[in-house]
Amino acid sequence: MARRVSPTRIVVSTAAAWACGLLIFFPILWMVLASFKTELEAFAIPPSFLFFEWTTENYTTVQTRSDYFHHAMNSIVIAGGSTIIAALIAVPAAWSMAFAPTRRTKDILLWMLSTKMMPAVGVLVPIYLIFKNLDLLDTRVGLVAILCLGNLPIVVWMLFTYFKEIPRDILEAARMDGATVERELIYVLTPMAIPGIASTLLLNLILAWNEAFWTLNLSTSQAAPLTVFIASYSSPEGLFWAKLSAASTMAIAPILVLGWFSQRQLVRGLTFGAVK
Repeated sequence: MARRVSPTRIVVSTAAAWACGLLIFFPILWMVLASFKTELEAFAIPPSFLFFEWTTENYTTVQTRSDYFHHAMNSIVIAGGSTIIAALIAVPAAWSMAFAPTRRTKDILLWMLSTKMMPAVGVLVPIYLIFKNLDLLDTRVGLVAILCLGNLPIVVWMLFTYFKEIPRDILEAARMDGATVERELIYVLTPMAIPGIASTLLLNLILAWNEAFWTLNLSTSQAAPLTVFIASYSSPEGLFWAKLSAASTMAIAPILVLGWFSQRQLVRGLTFGAVK
């Protein structure tokens, strides 16, 4: 019999959840509000929250000064391309580690995870020289490659832990029916693992979209994504908070909308196992 939860506990838990949610969301709300202020109001002390003269001048200035759609398209291509390539590599790799492990599988997984512990700045010089020699600086291909390789360990690890929860009996039954490895992977494993694959790829897309270190150091104009677009509003003359907030709001809007509509799939994939 399920334990009865008191109304007081429900109210307290709900209030605490709302408080945590508002605390996390407040910086984004403040950024959006600042984007509709003038520069003087953005620096005003004490700050105004809702009662100020609203203006869309910052958005007009940002679009006039920078080609937002060019940077947005670069972000879509780079983040989307790196995510698709990572999926094509990670799904077979995670399948082999989960269902055909060897004595070196754990060592390989730990080695892959260890690459995320190294600061990216530690390999900036060799990566930069490699990109320069291969003419990959300020190209979409180069950024897709570096972001795919950078996030690949996380994708493999998440898919590996998800595939491990799928019963082997199902795959053995498919093999007894004559399924080849390719058919087993495409028609048996993938449909069962759709929630986990979807949540993993969405997380990888968000990480690639928000990546700033490599995009700032390996691109300038042609392949510059929205992270470079935001950084361009930090100048030696000072920070223009209102315009910077407008640029940041425009940069996070696409991924924020995507996350909002796919949050159910993301939560389901991250919190539930493969067998529902």
